[in-house]
Amino acid sequence: MPKTHKLRNRLLTAAVLAVVLASAPLPAHAASKEIIELQTQVQQLLDMMQRLQSTLDTKFGVMQHLIEQTADNTNQMTVTVNALQQKINAQSEAGSGKLDTVSGQVQSLNDSVDELKSRIAKLDKSVQDLQAQLQNIQSSPAGAGSFSQSPTQSPAQFPAANSPQQSAPAAMSPGPEAQAANQAPPLAETFQAGVRDYNAARYDVAAAEFLDVLRYYPLDEQAGSAQFYLGEIAYRQLNYAEAVKAFNAVLESFPGSPKAPAAQLRKGFALLQMNKKDAGVNELRLLIKRHPQTPEAAQARTKLNGMGIRITPATPAPR
Repeated sequence: MPKTHKLRNRLLTAAVLAVVLASAPLPAHAASKEIIELQTQVQQLLDMMQRLQSTLDTKFGVMQHLIEQTADNTNQMTVTVNALQQKINAQSEAGSGKLDTVSGQVQSLNDSVDELKSRIAKLDKSVQDLQAQLQNIQSSPAGAGSFSQSPTQSPAQFPAANSPQQSAPAAMSPGPEAQAANQAPPLAETFQAGVRDYNAARYDVAAAEFLDVLRYYPLDEQAGSAQFYLGEIAYRQLNYAEAVKAFNAVLESFPGSPKAPAAQLRKGFALLQMNKKDAGVNELRLLIKRHPQTPEAAQARTKLNGMGIRITPATPAPR
């Protein structure tokens, strides 16, 4: 462009000079000859200027075409990037949903294993009780023989079967605590039924059964698990605010429960679903800090890394 501009200036200067020379007084013969030469030069200059203008127009057209082509390529790239971003977001949401489902299934499996261990322990206790009763039955004939060898003992030495002292306790009605104990559903069966109904998506029935566990056995270890499942039911029903309350109850009332890490993980997920990103991220960070070696902490790291929040894996403590 600078060279073209200089050439144009030179041509204009030459044209002006030619006009000035043509207007100068000269002899007739010399003037006609020089005028012809000047006219020829001026015509040549005009032809050069036209060719230059044509060249510039052609180059400007090419440049405009290139600019339009670049703009089209940029628009296509923008559309492609947007589509790719949407696809990545969809995959991330699908992965998050699968992670939530797998987490719930793992929790159900852990509860089933815990319940199986509890039943095995109760079965062992029942076997021990049966063995003790068999030992008592085997030793009872010897005791009966020793009783029969003392006939001098009179019946008056034994309390009468129908005496007031014997009949009064039997006639007493059971107290309120005994009645409540008789009305309370069995803990293991009620909790296991709640887990089965939860896995079968009968959430209303499962919630009632877990509430029975909390009502009749509030100090039992299973109460913390029942409270956790109430939060899971609310989470699956998309009632995230109620789920956060239920998980908070696990963390506050049952901090030593095996479900505490899972409750904190699900609380963080629920807060993220409520668009409370800072609170959800903080909850997942607390989980990783409090329980760094748990599977729930690994899930929290995966979730945060997927959100672009870099969390390094936990290193085992030095021995």
